[in-house]
Amino acid sequence: LLLTFDLPQQGGVVWFYLSEARLKLHIQKGEKVLLELSAGSALSDGQWHSVELSSRRGHLSISVDKEEGGSTQASPSFPVAVESQLFFGGCPTEDRQESKDHLDTFHGCMRSITLDTNIVDLILVQQKQLGNYSNLQIDMCGIIDRCSPSRCEHGGCCSQSWTNFHCNCSDSGYSGATCHSSVHEPSCEAYKHNGNTSGYFYIDVDGSGPIKPQLVYCNMTETDTWMILQHNNTELTRIRPSPGVDQLSVHFGYLSEEEQLLTAISQSEHCEQELSYHCRKSRLHNTSEGSPFSWWLGGPGSGRAQTYWGGAHPDSQQCSCGLQGDCVDPQLFCNCDADGTEWSEDSGLLTHKENLPVRALVLGDVQRPGSEAAYRVGPVRCYGDKNFWNAASFDKQTSYLHFPTFHGELSADISFLFKTTTPSGVFLENLGIKDFIRIELSSSTWVVFSFDVGNGPLEVKVESRVPLDDGRWHRVRAERNIKEASLQLDDLPVATQQAPTDGHVHLQLNSQLFIGGTASRQGGFRGCIRSLKLNGATLDLEERAKITPGVRPGCPGHCSSYGPLCQNQGRCVEKPSGFSCDCSSSAYTGIFCQTELSGSFKAGTSIRYSFKDPYEWSRNSSHLPSSIYSDSTPRGENISLSFRTTQSPALLLYISSFYRGHVALLINKHDKLEVRYKLDSSRDAEVLRSGVRGMANGHLHSISIRRQTHTISMQVDQNARENFNLTSDGEFNAIKSLVLGRVYESDDLDPHLTRVASLGFTGCLSVVQFNSINPLKAALLHPDSSPVVITGPLAQSNCGSPASANPYTMETTHHLSDQSDSVGSGQPLVNAFRTDSALIGGVIAVVIFVIVSALAVTARYLYHRKDTYRNQEGKQVKQEDSPDFPFNNQMDSQNRSTESTKEYFI
Repeated sequence: LLLTFDLPQQGGVVWFYLSEARLKLHIQKGEKVLLELSAGSALSDGQWHSVELSSRRGHLSISVDKEEGGSTQASPSFPVAVESQLFFGGCPTEDRQESKDHLDTFHGCMRSITLDTNIVDLILVQQKQLGNYSNLQIDMCGIIDRCSPSRCEHGGCCSQSWTNFHCNCSDSGYSGATCHSSVHEPSCEAYKHNGNTSGYFYIDVDGSGPIKPQLVYCNMTETDTWMILQHNNTELTRIRPSPGVDQLSVHFGYLSEEEQLLTAISQSEHCEQELSYHCRKSRLHNTSEGSPFSWWLGGPGSGRAQTYWGGAHPDSQQCSCGLQGDCVDPQLFCNCDADGTEWSEDSGLLTHKENLPVRALVLGDVQRPGSEAAYRVGPVRCYGDKNFWNAASFDKQTSYLHFPTFHGELSADISFLFKTTTPSGVFLENLGIKDFIRIELSSSTWVVFSFDVGNGPLEVKVESRVPLDDGRWHRVRAERNIKEASLQLDDLPVATQQAPTDGHVHLQLNSQLFIGGTASRQGGFRGCIRSLKLNGATLDLEERAKITPGVRPGCPGHCSSYGPLCQNQGRCVEKPSGFSCDCSSSAYTGIFCQTELSGSFKAGTSIRYSFKDPYEWSRNSSHLPSSIYSDSTPRGENISLSFRTTQSPALLLYISSFYRGHVALLINKHDKLEVRYKLDSSRDAEVLRSGVRGMANGHLHSISIRRQTHTISMQVDQNARENFNLTSDGEFNAIKSLVLGRVYESDDLDPHLTRVASLGFTGCLSVVQFNSINPLKAALLHPDSSPVVITGPLAQSNCGSPASANPYTMETTHHLSDQSDSVGSGQPLVNAFRTDSALIGGVIAVVIFVIVSALAVTARYLYHRKDTYRNQEGKQVKQEDSPDFPFNNQMDSQNRSTESTKEYFI
């Protein structure tokens, strides 16, 4: 309760109070509420707020913080005026308490009380010369201002109670009790090793430091992880001379701020930026010794003038062709300096990080008659994170590295990765006279963060569910601030320990910082420590390890930790700094072998994958180049693929041998999957039929077939496996070729297969694998260097992606320069720049389009079924289980696939 007074004329009472941190005013007469108003918000934050209650000429108003905190007004039908006493902070009598018994006495401070422009002198109240009071301290405020200065970092909003303060870190990009620790990773490299693929991500290059997070595009390729830093003009731009202007200056504004940009470049292993100049009678240099016509500015701040161009060395005043010796005029060092009337070009990459980014171009020789030019400055592209892989190996428990004293008086965060095969050891220790800070592995499952700031030792512990001495990388994050200490191990829940409300808060250290050991050289750590950061700054462990006995720079062996990121039979390959996934034995591609490879087939499309002749194989068996030819005489097969089609019957895959045997996978006319095995050329093919229907419904289906001698198991989608037994010899001798799509060489086919094979396949095939052979991947990625012959149209498509739910929707054409992917922190979010209204509209449009398309496909499907039935009835077809197909429907089967292809422009 803030204020209450009577209205004798109306027989009512005015109640002015705080409820849910808002101001509320009630005018009440008995049980009836005559008027109710509210204003303001978050008024219980421990800060001073001004309140004005005004009643003039039938108009009642309330304003908070001079209307900045909100205001409200009303025009009651009765006058609101003070005719008797006013009571501040509480109810003075029992009857008044009963009428508003849910209100508590006000706990807080009031000052500058004014009545009708007259300031109330509270000293007179204290002397009981004016009014009366009880349980009150006058001329002082017992609330400690805990938000001035604010202990909330990085723009966090401070609020407080009587005993404590709270930081609201929403939308700041930081977390913790004081908004100290960044929620974003420091680089694209770190996002990749969390299992993310290409997309937009916020990176925080200095962690808990002062530099804000920045939005970048991370292009994660199979070899490197690129960070793309954009500016305001990366397009090829034609120069338009201005009359009377001898030089044209072009400046580039980067989306990242100065500190963000320079720190991101300095922390990367390699950076580059494309610089291209297209010219016709527009020179760059006069001579190799003379002053240039044009130059560019690059590096920190506004940049320094640089006279070399893309692909050349700094201070050389040359272009790429001058360095390589292949300029148009061998006597000159740039193509454009030939001053020719035909278009020429000087382009290349700028790779010296100290001169990046390009800030401006100054172009001079553009005013002469006939002079024309265009330029392009690409985005800054960087790969590698020097800090992420900075590591040291500790060979003995007495080994350690030492660094200058760690300064984290009021807030400190420490993060690192470790791996070990020993059950205990100290990771880090720094001592003061009494204060200290330490992080250690106390046992094979416990990590302990302990410290003392003068109030006695405090510990925060985390127990792992698995042993930590398993030789795999584990991540530790520890933070200490004036409110609490926290510790996180890997992805386990964060453990916290509250700091005392009153007491010492400054951590005062004065000794050296020991890494991997202690000042007493007891209980040291044996293993590897990597990417050690203190308050956002990375300690260079490798440089210090080079000069320290018992400690080695770097730490090999990353596949034990990151190998599971390689999916779909991808193999983890060790690198000096990191790892890569070898997808050569997988039907997938991508940085983690996670990207499906699909091909869009037309009726005339055929992929033929040829195996070696068995006699040539036997002659060259000692020079077997790969697993390709080792599968030429298997006693079993593993076949897997995914497909979409509306065609039935349809041949999906055909494998032939030099001994007139074959394996065929097809959809019969009943929309069921059928496998035909002919292992003995003297016997008819054995036909195995799945019981799963609807294989030609246009949806994505996955097939897995395994044979071991006479036993075959088949799985369709998520249905239960079906088992079959062959009666013929279990050896498929001398494999000759594997065909996807139409079979053009049909001499060895029986009549049933001949008719189906001649129709080809219209639809989508994806991630096709036969034992260790990936024929579709070879055709799409290496058509000129693999034993593949492609006939007819074949286009790479995304039709095999589970996300492509409707195969009849138009696929978007993608360019490699496209970067409209996703924004993320940990897991990417779809399309960071899309508005809510656009998203809703897009979803509605897609739903409508899917429904219309589905209705159209269903109508056409039913029509086709009806037509097929009539043709079968007229011809009196009796072989229900044969894959015969009415040939007058061949055109329909070709026309029914409306799937469009995705094209990649390189």
